[in-house]
Amino acid sequence: MTRPAQSSRSAQGPDALQRFSRSWASAALTVALGLALLFVLPHVLDDFALVQATVYVVMSILAISLAFIWGYGGILCFGQSAFFGLGAYTYAIAVTNLGDSTVPFVLAIVLPAAFAAILGYLIFYGRLSDVYMGVITLTVTLILFNLINSTAGPEWKIGTAPLGGFNGIPGIAPLNMPGNIDDTIGPRGLFELSLGALLLVYLLLRALLATKPGRVIVASKENEQRLLLLGYDARAYKLFTFVLGAAIAGLAGCLFANWGAFTSPTVFSLAQSAQIIIWVIVGGLGTLVGPVVGCIAIQWLTTQIGTQQTINSNLVLGAILVVFVLMVPKGIVPSLGSLGAALVSRLRRQRDMANVNAAVKEDPDAGPQAAKIDQAAKLDPHGEAVR
Repeated sequence: MTRPAQSSRSAQGPDALQRFSRSWASAALTVALGLALLFVLPHVLDDFALVQATVYVVMSILAISLAFIWGYGGILCFGQSAFFGLGAYTYAIAVTNLGDSTVPFVLAIVLPAAFAAILGYLIFYGRLSDVYMGVITLTVTLILFNLINSTAGPEWKIGTAPLGGFNGIPGIAPLNMPGNIDDTIGPRGLFELSLGALLLVYLLLRALLATKPGRVIVASKENEQRLLLLGYDARAYKLFTFVLGAAIAGLAGCLFANWGAFTSPTVFSLAQSAQIIIWVIVGGLGTLVGPVVGCIAIQWLTTQIGTQQTINSNLVLGAILVVFVLMVPKGIVPSLGSLGAALVSRLRRQRDMANVNAAVKEDPDAGPQAAKIDQAAKLDPHGEAVR
């Protein structure tokens, strides 16, 4: 009774290894493209274009944080902008009080992660359902938005940093080299830092997902009950995923505060939360590259729409969301991957058929064998008929 199972595993082994190789080959290609952009763009773009490119990269870090939480951990967080805003405000307040940006940079990552650890513990260990997860994270975002909005008076300040209310915090000091306040990072340095951070986050997440804890995180999304029966504490893995995603969002918030030297309550807004979800859906849920593509595409489109007053950008975003949910549910990157795989398979079948026809012309007795090859060519690697 065990032989068929062993045979099945041995048959799936090479295919799994091939998929693993293709996965890391795509990761290497992505990193190579990112490094090429890192070294080329600062030399071909002027400062204005480089600043515009920087905000695309910063928001891509925010998109990849939700891509990891939702696409791999199965946690639909409507409040990712809460951690993003906490990172921005933490850096702005800390750098105003301390001067040097080293500690504020670290705090902008640690504080959102700590807040997510407390919130996530109450949610996951309180055994709340996914619906309540979405409602609570959305509510927390709205609470922070209204709280910061109501701090407009001069009495609202932390140390020497006024919160500013709906006016926000202007004139945020830029990042500087550790220990040297005068050696600040300019537009080119901020772009290189942001893109380098995006590549580093991508690589770390890919490496994490290739390890045993990463596979457990994905398994907790697929079947949490079965994971519990196997002896794993699914809640702990979900909490870790939630905290790590919040830390990445905090990093994005810190870089965003540096990008504009300004932050305001809009970083906590409902529109910001909705945009992050749209980026992930459009780019492709269950991937890390897809949400980056979706983020850049939607941001570019929003910018173009914002240059005219005829069409409301929110209406366009809503229409895009409906179209992708109904017609392209996989998202851009997975759909392009499936299309490319189908094209390669078709070309391979055409090549095999051309070889068979050539063999039949040379040896007419090879007809029956050619028929078998033809039948095999019509099967995909999993042995299912290609229609």
